[in-house]
Amino acid sequence: MTSDDGDDRLLIGRRIQQLRAERGLTQRALAEPAYTAAYVSTLESGKARPSDTALRYLAGRLGVSAEQLATGRPAHLATDLRSRLADARQALCTGEPADAAAQFTALAGEADRYGLADERAAALVGSGDCALEAGELDQAIGHFRAAEDLLRDAPLPQRIPALRGRAVAHLLAGDLRYSCYLLESAIDQLNAAGLPDPQALLLLYSAITAPYLDLGAHHLAAQAAELALALAPQVDDPAAVARLHRSVARTLLAEGRAAEADASLARAQELYQQLRIRTELAHCHWMRGYLRAQDGDLPAAERELRTARRILTERRAVLYVQQIDVELADVLRRSGRSAEAAALLADLLGSLHPSRGAVHAGAAHRLLGLIAEDRGEDSDAEDHYRSALALLEHAGATADSADLCRLLGDLLRRTGRPEEALDAYRAGLAHRATPGTTTLGPAPALPPL
Repeated sequence: MTSDDGDDRLLIGRRIQQLRAERGLTQRALAEPAYTAAYVSTLESGKARPSDTALRYLAGRLGVSAEQLATGRPAHLATDLRSRLADARQALCTGEPADAAAQFTALAGEADRYGLADERAAALVGSGDCALEAGELDQAIGHFRAAEDLLRDAPLPQRIPALRGRAVAHLLAGDLRYSCYLLESAIDQLNAAGLPDPQALLLLYSAITAPYLDLGAHHLAAQAAELALALAPQVDDPAAVARLHRSVARTLLAEGRAAEADASLARAQELYQQLRIRTELAHCHWMRGYLRAQDGDLPAAERELRTARRILTERRAVLYVQQIDVELADVLRRSGRSAEAAALLADLLGSLHPSRGAVHAGAAHRLLGLIAEDRGEDSDAEDHYRSALALLEHAGATADSADLCRLLGDLLRRTGRPEEALDAYRAGLAHRATPGTTTLGPAPALPPL
């Protein structure tokens, strides 16, 4: 007999004794007519464990469920917790993220007290999503990792929301290759099993398009987007399908397919409006702003970006607001409002750094370099270009690094430093020579037929 068995007997015995005392029953009154006072005494002392029949009998006499008497959990607690988790998730989508975070924390504690690992993991994933929205990336990674640890023995599809959350946090922190590694590994494991889960794969394929694009691996992003679209009819979660359409839109934009990207964004926006998911709706406005900017419609781009910014500011999604401000600054500069753009970017650089939005921090320095060049401030421009290049190379943003090398090379050549310009151009060509390499190299395996 194990020590766990002994602990279980003692706990059940204490519950019987406590409930009996609360109800003012003697051992004999509780036991009769089916059992004896001596039997109840044996149970209360932890010397024996009641049979299932005895457990049901005693639970009925004490006015509780057999489950509550055996485990200490109130009846239907797991169901109630799952319902309250759904309420917290809705609060995160439509209400105050801080309120949702408090709910998830309380639910995680309650689930932990009663040994409900699945519900605790779901609450930790919710806490991770709240931390992501607030830009607390280290905290988010901690929550997602704790959820994965709780579910280490669960089937892989059950661990995917936590793993995907951790990959997104690493992406936002600028660790593009590790984000790709996490997602690619999970995709390969799911597909190798021979019975892939469509919803889990949809989450992974739609998530991996962003790091692929930032790494310059446009063909891998397009492939992942096509696979995600093929899985969509098998998934009944409208939020996951909406997220897919938003991810696919970015891939289509990178391929120059603006009309198709706009249609995908319209579909995502429609779903998010129906679901009242404010943050994701803001992301749709954000991407539409980017699309309008690419088309040269700068007034429309500014309107979309400011709409996204307003929604995310209301939700205190600080990191996302900072990233939008970089996009907005680009629109302002191209609209001839360089001073306004420079002021916006200068405010950002103290909060965007290598471990918090490296790609956007690099983009901010790139824009400041362009503005400095326009003003004839070549030394400042060079400093910004070199800062941007260091950030983007560290993050592995291959295509953006190559573009920075070109800008830096042009500046150096124009200012009479041809040898240094050649070095910059060669570095840019090296980035172009191996676009989109990831930790694992090849694209993830395709789902089995």
